[in-house]
Amino acid sequence: MKQVLGRFDAPLPAAETMDPVLYGALAEDRAQEDRTTLPIVPEGLRARGRVVAREPGVLAGAGVFRRVFECLGKCGEEADELSFDGMRDGEVFAPGDEVLRVEGPGRILLTGERTALNFLQRLCAVATATRACVDAAQGKVAICDTRKTTPGLRALEKYAVVVGGGRSHRWSLADMVLVKENHVELAGGIGAAIDAVRRDAASAELPLTVEARTEAEAMEAADCGADRILLDNMEPEVMRAIADALADRPGRPELEASGGMHAGSIAAVADAGVDVVSVGLVTHGAGALDLSFLTERVTR
Repeated sequence: MKQVLGRFDAPLPAAETMDPVLYGALAEDRAQEDRTTLPIVPEGLRARGRVVAREPGVLAGAGVFRRVFECLGKCGEEADELSFDGMRDGEVFAPGDEVLRVEGPGRILLTGERTALNFLQRLCAVATATRACVDAAQGKVAICDTRKTTPGLRALEKYAVVVGGGRSHRWSLADMVLVKENHVELAGGIGAAIDAVRRDAASAELPLTVEARTEAEAMEAADCGADRILLDNMEPEVMRAIADALADRPGRPELEASGGMHAGSIAAVADAGVDVVSVGLVTHGAGALDLSFLTERVTR
């Protein structure tokens, strides 16, 4: 499998990136004003929480899950009283498996439960959906995400894609030039759009991808020197014809298949001669995996 143009790493975001998102979610839930937990759970009562899987999946977001409780602990100056254990990101679990464990003040566990699970369920779903696509590709092509991410959660969701075995596509509009049909329409053609990009010093330094909807557009993009051609909503046989036509060309551009891709369609596309398949569904269509959080008293 070839190196993919514009491959970007997607590690677990650092605290300075992650914390504002987590604190915002806790504030949205008014975690410091839990009118159920505060009167029921005595201050100082310790508890143990267990995350149990209700369906199979790939773990992603263990560090995010942990950080939610740590953020709550900091608010109450009880962060040192928390301990965590369990599976690692990237591991596969089955229904009934105990995925993660946390022990600490009961109030922190109950007030942070829903927020921590919301992040964990979402990221596990993204990683699981990505793994299904990677498995379908059988190592023949790279599987990439897109910018179709949940607003505010891009860094976390792209991290989950990489945990699932995928590769991160461009992070933002500033990372790569991607000339799409709307750019072509407003510029007056593919050639005119590419000429405009090359006249801009900052844009000219970046990798250039051009979207093509037909074989003719793909060949025009190749003639104009595109680094990658995005084959949008094409049948596998059309992609194969384009790949064959460009196979012997010096500096042959990378070929990216996109548009309605899913685990069931990737096998055919992987045999069409493309290098990468971008799948928006792994983020915008992932949903949330079914996980439960169960608590019990801890007696010393």
